[in-house]
Amino acid sequence: MLEQTNKSPLEFLSRHLRGDWGDLAQEDKTENELSLKYGFRLLSSYQVSETEKLWVITEADRSVTTLLLPAEY
Repeated sequence: MLEQTNKSPLEFLSRHLRGDWGDLAQEDKTENELSLKYGFRLLSSYQVSETEKLWVITEADRSVTTLLLPAEY
């Protein structure tokens, strides 16, 4: 899907690592800020095309960050 839109996974991973949570509701962005402080899971959502979103999820223990489509969750 990213190849079809000429996007790189690194683009979205970089945004996630910088705390740019993408297209989340404000309450979810606030939750991410608390998650940074208290060590919970982080979620970002990015609109990749008109019909496709990409999620970036970092586990609470920070051991794994996964990029996936919502349908893959």
